[in-house]
Amino acid sequence: MNPDWLLSHFNEISEAPDAVPRLRRFILDLAVRGKLVEQDPNDKPASALLNRIEGEKVPFEIPKNWVSARVGKLLNFQYGKALPAKDRHDQGSMPVFGSNGIVGYCEVELAQEPAIIIGRKGSAGALNLCDGPSWTTDVAYFLIPPAFFNIRFLFIALQTLDLGSLGKGVKPGLNRAEAYQLPVVVPPLAEQHRIVAKVDELMALCDKLEAAQQKRERRRERLVAATLNGLNNGEGGSGTGERHEFEENARSYFNHLPRLTTRPEHIQQLRHTILNLAVRGKLVPQDPKDKPALELLKRIQAKKERLMDEGKARKQKPQPELEANEMPFAIPNSWAWARLGDVIHLVSGQHLQPGEYSDQKQSGPPYITGPADFGVNGLMITRYAIVRKAVAAKGQILLTVKGASVGKTAVCNLEEVAISRQLMAMTAIKWSQSFLLLTAHRLAESLKESARSLIPGISREDVDRFVFPLPPLAEQHRIVAKVDEIMTLCDELESRLNSTTVTRRQLLHTTLHETLYGLQEMRSQHRAGAGRCSKPS
Repeated sequence: MNPDWLLSHFNEISEAPDAVPRLRRFILDLAVRGKLVEQDPNDKPASALLNRIEGEKVPFEIPKNWVSARVGKLLNFQYGKALPAKDRHDQGSMPVFGSNGIVGYCEVELAQEPAIIIGRKGSAGALNLCDGPSWTTDVAYFLIPPAFFNIRFLFIALQTLDLGSLGKGVKPGLNRAEAYQLPVVVPPLAEQHRIVAKVDELMALCDKLEAAQQKRERRRERLVAATLNGLNNGEGGSGTGERHEFEENARSYFNHLPRLTTRPEHIQQLRHTILNLAVRGKLVPQDPKDKPALELLKRIQAKKERLMDEGKARKQKPQPELEANEMPFAIPNSWAWARLGDVIHLVSGQHLQPGEYSDQKQSGPPYITGPADFGVNGLMITRYAIVRKAVAAKGQILLTVKGASVGKTAVCNLEEVAISRQLMAMTAIKWSQSFLLLTAHRLAESLKESARSLIPGISREDVDRFVFPLPPLAEQHRIVAKVDEIMTLCDELESRLNSTTVTRRQLLHTTLHETLYGLQEMRSQHRAGAGRCSKPS
């Protein structure tokens, strides 16, 4: 592999997750397989260096002038020693190594020669290279390479052994006896030097590719953040010019969605933005023919008073007057601010004792105890209420009000369910239940911020006093339709992104695989051709 190959193929694979780290590992794998540089027949074969070592097979083909053996037959992992704190300083002549790098400096040495430091405890299997005298503490090993190893090549070879995988388990820590059983390759010493030079060259190129990739990602992130910030915070309605500018920004963003949404978090940010725009009056234009929300509020209030008089809704005390600081952003003239408790019917859940519910279906209505019962395709039922206390009906919005998942919502998709005290159920009175669900997302954010104590929880009063902007009823329906349309687009983007991610991973794997075996075939053809050319005519 050479820089030209890397440059010509990187654009195809660079969007794959961890493309550059995988490329770096691929380079190391090529290095220890004898496929990174050409072999030189003039090199003194490694077998001459290791004539007393019995060869050990490795799970891949190596060149004829290479040898392989178990680590324990070639290398000695020496234990580090504890160093008193008084002898360790922030500055000094020699570095002090822990399990994963330098932890200080000292004036004494444990190893005089350059060494490879191998994590034993903590960061087991971590590798560090020291080019001079050093001290290794008792949480690591140090390895002084024998004469037949270039220390830099040995460092490369050890990286491909994945020593860290040996340090996992019930008792994490790298046991050198286990490491000693792994096979390691030994090329001719001259070739080791060439391999190290080629690895340095390709790793430097990887650094440049990674920097370019990060620069591109930062530019994309800034563009996404700036656009979403503009959509979220632009007034977009107080004047014709501002509205036009807002619509242009929105149009530009949606036109470039596939290019901008390259990671799952981008789509999550988009979903959040859509919901934010929906409840601020920025997602669809206002229609002057719509009846204003103030008239809707009057009808809702009258309906709620009738429900309370008939005993179908809980009596509640008058809500506090709205304060200016409770209205955090401007809304269209046809909208109105309201407290949620004034426009919904709210049912507080009640806890059932063990004898009041059962796992038998015929016992009664399903019993929902919290967000663990919120499934992707509807409520998941494992218990049934024997005693009816608090019951929610189909279409009502279930809201988590206690525990770590405060603010999580689900729509009741069953005819009725009993709900525990971790939940409340909300019903819009004479306005769109679907728009209430959109409002519930903003409510959830507010509730998460206000949840208090070691066991987070919110009260009925917190929900009742929540202030939100209410649009005219006709606009509510238009907003819900537009949200459904865009969320469907988000679903498609998410599906396409998942598919693209899989494709990019496959492309990366295929490209690297074909390169590995393509290089092998090219080398074989080259050697065969050289052999034919050397035959006497």
